[in-house]
Amino acid sequence: MVDKHDTEWWKTGTIYQIYPRSFMDSDGDGIGDLKGIESRLDHLTYLGVDAVWISPFYPSPMKDFGYDVSDYTGIDPVFGNLDDFESLLAAIHARGLKLLLDFVPCHSSDQHPWFQASRSSRDDPKRDWYIWRDPKPDGSPPTNWIAEFGGSAWTLDEATGQYYYHAFLPEQPSINWLNPDARAAMLDVLQTWFDRGVDGFRVDAVENAVVNPEGGDNPPNPNWQGEGGPPRSLLGTHTKYQAETFEIAREMRRLGRTYHPEKVFVGEAYGTIEEVIRFYGDDHDGFHLPFNFLLIGAEWNPLVIASLVDAYEAALPAGAWPNWVLGNHDRARIASASRAGRAQAPVAAMMLLTLRGTPTIYQGEELGMENVEIPPERVVDPWEINLPGQGHGRDPVRTPLAWEEAPHGGFTTGEPWLPVDLRSEVTVSVLRRDPGSILNLHRDLLALRHREPALTLGDYRTVSVDDAVFAYERNYGDSRIGVALNFSDQPRPAVFEGEVLLSTEGDEATDDLRPNEGRVVRLI
Repeated sequence: MVDKHDTEWWKTGTIYQIYPRSFMDSDGDGIGDLKGIESRLDHLTYLGVDAVWISPFYPSPMKDFGYDVSDYTGIDPVFGNLDDFESLLAAIHARGLKLLLDFVPCHSSDQHPWFQASRSSRDDPKRDWYIWRDPKPDGSPPTNWIAEFGGSAWTLDEATGQYYYHAFLPEQPSINWLNPDARAAMLDVLQTWFDRGVDGFRVDAVENAVVNPEGGDNPPNPNWQGEGGPPRSLLGTHTKYQAETFEIAREMRRLGRTYHPEKVFVGEAYGTIEEVIRFYGDDHDGFHLPFNFLLIGAEWNPLVIASLVDAYEAALPAGAWPNWVLGNHDRARIASASRAGRAQAPVAAMMLLTLRGTPTIYQGEELGMENVEIPPERVVDPWEINLPGQGHGRDPVRTPLAWEEAPHGGFTTGEPWLPVDLRSEVTVSVLRRDPGSILNLHRDLLALRHREPALTLGDYRTVSVDDAVFAYERNYGDSRIGVALNFSDQPRPAVFEGEVLLSTEGDEATDDLRPNEGRVVRLI
């Protein structure tokens, strides 16, 4: 049995992401909150995860639903207060779980007191806490940089006659991490939450933490063919993965190491394998787990998936610990037709929870939730509003969970902030009663991970792959476990002989792999 309380729990554990607006509402305003999360923690212990990551709940004007922070150490009233947080933290720890929060280092809200001071005068002591530059002689922005949500990444402040930089919305001015006082203030934020008992952080969009305005315009992207909208028409030469960004990761890690047990950092960075793994650091002195997003955008094809797994394993620095995710609050759900699809969702779950490395489950994946269609009048995501029809809308993957067969799925007694999928096949209470449900498959897989060190600490080896079946082994000491995943809707020859520990079909195994079946087998 793997010890959950090991100081390196982040190697053997599974992380569960909660998007707080959509988990559970306790007060009837239609928006999830901290008390709501606490009231549903038994779902996480039933599931068998080891850690919880909660997306931002800090005070915010909610222009980007919490990723525009106006107070890094407070609680937005829509989610509760500090007493509610302390109660939730105690309840999480009482269940033997760890708690990770979201750290948004690259930008604050334009309503944050720091930015209010910064824009008040060119001579204000906090002016350099943000990134200001003069216009070009013709009054246009300093560079051609494009914001992630569309439009120029520079906004003119009429009062002081300079532009400020924002990687995302104009209401999210970017913090200047090269200013030592700003950097110290941000590290103090981490220390405040660590002193409150938080076990670690997921660090948001960290590849954007440092930019180089003196470098000038970003060059055109020669591979851009319209995908990803105008922001992808330029390379991020001067706006992403600057050398100083990796020193920031090391500084965070140094702070985390002053605590015992050490605090854990998970880094969010989209880029090539080579770019992302740089966040491990030269001597494992960076992030513990730079998020690996290879599967999120991958074609659901066993040949493609296996090649990505092998490429990632080969690229990892010696001793670096891998990790895997299938979805999050920004990307299409794995069970949706545009990804693996509903029939393949159990196979995807088995793969996520048996590959080498730490898995992260986004809330609702364990229910087989799909993207929910959002009527035009209900769209609230600024990305979709600013760049309509380009496929960026995140509302469909952020819809509330359905807990019970009740009005609004038992999520709220009010009007939910986004529509709830009320189908019984994605309702928690219904799925719990069905031993063969995708919820109980996740539970069985997590229990198997805890029983079998080969599935947590074991080596990985691709055994075979073709256009239908991906098979691999996990080995630890004398224990050998094989995983065979049928990506097709046709029977296929079984790859492994031995004791079937678990099948996505949930019953006695047949001679062949059944359509859309995954199996975990103890090898003889």
